[in-house]
Amino acid sequence: MKLFAHGPQGAETLGVLDGDRTFDLVPLTSGARTVDRALLEAGLLPRVRAALDAGELPALDPGTLAGGRRGAPVTPGKIVCIGLNYRDHAAETGAAIPAEPILFMKAPDTIGGPDDDVLIPRGSTRTDWEVELGVVIGAPLRYAESTEEALAAVGGYVLAHDVSEREFQIERGGTWDKGKNCETFTPLGPWLVTPEEIADPQALALHLAVNGTPRQDGTTADQIFPVGEVLRYLSQFMALYPGDTILTGTPAGVALGSADAEFLREGDVVELSISGLGAQRQTFRQA
Repeated sequence: MKLFAHGPQGAETLGVLDGDRTFDLVPLTSGARTVDRALLEAGLLPRVRAALDAGELPALDPGTLAGGRRGAPVTPGKIVCIGLNYRDHAAETGAAIPAEPILFMKAPDTIGGPDDDVLIPRGSTRTDWEVELGVVIGAPLRYAESTEEALAAVGGYVLAHDVSEREFQIERGGTWDKGKNCETFTPLGPWLVTPEEIADPQALALHLAVNGTPRQDGTTADQIFPVGEVLRYLSQFMALYPGDTILTGTPAGVALGSADAEFLREGDVVELSISGLGAQRQTFRQA
């Protein structure tokens, strides 16, 4: 099943897509705008499945969704990101294959909906794109002893856009965080897709185009550290809680590593997708 948020920013409501049927989740969520830690800890996902099987949820008229805004389906407690996790991306940037996952954090207040405008920071000349597989934690995970244990804690998967300002990230000193945490820099969605719909997280195709020109065309099979290993590794250093979202890296094709690509400017349109996880479309505006 696929959980989604829809409606005006700040006033979203939750729904679920099950096969070709769409239902309202308001009866189960007490008006919550997105999936969060509290809902997941209260057993939201099995409750939704049970309510669907029992026919207890009201249907949503597709007409109410047509042309409406799609919100981010999840609000994480924290966003943990993995840098240089694709072999081809490491190669295009001239970086060595890391011996251990490279970690950085993004703030939850950078999240936007999958089609919301993204703001280019003032003074930016090197705003870049990165399509990524996001993994949403569904059960607490601490000190996992195996990748199997780590994968059992997954609540779902989500399409993510890890927008980055490369000068702020690389050339201005300190950590990467300055180039990763500008407002609107983490569009999520359109769906939180539960694990039974993703047979193999290492067999997903990722695509991104800028103004209609294909830029990224990759597969999660190229990840240096697969999803299960990323989660197992992270759990050795921090507790992962329901709703926490892990961005697992980007394949080759970013502007930073492309000889012919220009960085993003006002008016540019970026479209991205991951197989089974839907698509996003953002117009870039000046902050």
